[in-house]
Amino acid sequence: MKDQALKLRLMSKNIRQKIEDSIEGKRRKTKVIAVTSGKGGVGKTNFTINFGLALIQYGHSVMILDADLGMANVDLVLGINPDANLYHVLAGNRRLSDIIIEGPQGLQIIPGGSGIAELADLEKEQVWHFISQLEQLEGKVDILLIDTGAGISRNVLSFLLAADEVILLTSPEPPAIADAYGVIKAMVKQQLVKTKKIYLVVNKVENESEGQIAARKLEMAANKFLNYQLLTLGYLPVDGRVVQSVKDQKPFILSYPNAKVSYALNTLTARFCELPVKVNNSNGMISFMQKAAELFKNIK
Repeated sequence: MKDQALKLRLMSKNIRQKIEDSIEGKRRKTKVIAVTSGKGGVGKTNFTINFGLALIQYGHSVMILDADLGMANVDLVLGINPDANLYHVLAGNRRLSDIIIEGPQGLQIIPGGSGIAELADLEKEQVWHFISQLEQLEGKVDILLIDTGAGISRNVLSFLLAADEVILLTSPEPPAIADAYGVIKAMVKQQLVKTKKIYLVVNKVENESEGQIAARKLEMAANKFLNYQLLTLGYLPVDGRVVQSVKDQKPFILSYPNAKVSYALNTLTARFCELPVKVNNSNGMISFMQKAAELFKNIK
């Protein structure tokens, strides 16, 4: 009952903000959040999908851009078979609005395919053509989640540095923690993250204590060696129903709403929605893509 009351309160708050923006004539910008991990296998894509659905349940409209190069599989996890992806848009064969597909609960998805890599080789005119299409989507959804690849490649770093905020996913194993630290270090090295928030989520924990220990290690290392304050959003437990939901190609938050992992995700999402930095303080989709396209060319 308490969780339901919180959800209703946050939904009401979000709707009220949209109405106030409309009355004041503000053009609402889409908040861009990159979801990443230091290594594969920690559940990043599955988290992105279920987090997006949790945000929808809290009153936000959400779109996912599948930007995991060579491993783009948001559509596969959801059992959706798109007939076109971002590559076709960049090749000039489709409009961006043509390739957007709708998933469960109104979740919108931009299939990535191999198209993301093409941004590094686009001419200036092509970049602006793509940006002009993004402009038509600006503000039509509250939040754009970028499901990036794992690691610290140029493409991944470009998305992380261009986004308004970053969610870093790790599991509690030492190699995963070390790789997650590597992501933070790579971002700090670019000297563009002093005002950018990186939120940590520890996935696949046996208990809350294990999650707290892993988070504390990363928080202390980032603070001591990088002078960066990492913010922990929460922990998600190991749950066999997550594996089953992947096999069924259905999000666990919908198939098993009463599971421990769903409860933990809802708690984490509520915490995120109550943070002081809100959607209407974002730079928007257009600014994100301008920065990303430039970073693709300049990051070594």
